[in-house]
Amino acid sequence: MLNKKVEKAINEQIKKEEFSSRLYLSMAIWCEVNGFPGAASFLYRQSDEERMHQLKFVHYTNDRGGSAALMSLEKPEAEFNSLLEVFQKVMKHEQFITESINELYGITLEEKDYTTGNFLQWYINEQIEEESTMSTILDKISLVGNDKSGMFHIDKELEAMTAAAPAP
Repeated sequence: MLNKKVEKAINEQIKKEEFSSRLYLSMAIWCEVNGFPGAASFLYRQSDEERMHQLKFVHYTNDRGGSAALMSLEKPEAEFNSLLEVFQKVMKHEQFITESINELYGITLEEKDYTTGNFLQWYINEQIEEESTMSTILDKISLVGNDKSGMFHIDKELEAMTAAAPAP
């Protein structure tokens, strides 16, 4: 049976993962409308991946005798000034999610819920990968600055990254 304090914390994380999916969907829409189809594809895929993360938490909670719950969400930001700003905000959000997963892991240790702590290892590793990917993308965008041909190539590279990635 899932500890009630852990269950409550997981339900908060479910909300954060669902918001992440909607935020990246909003960013993908902005990219698509503003001439960055590769970045749009990348962010649509990220949106799908975040929903998969949410569902993993939902199924885990229900399978462990708890009850997953959905909560109200804020409307995600929809207007951005540049592709650089989009990915700066993605990075900031990924850092927020990493902190949240770490806090959840801390609760599992306090509550001696080692099974859930073990389950969270996948998310901890996933966050390391996410932050590394976003850092690389930000480095490349910063490198080209406002050079339009450079931004074109970055957009193509983001599209290639999407095509090469396994399905979520």
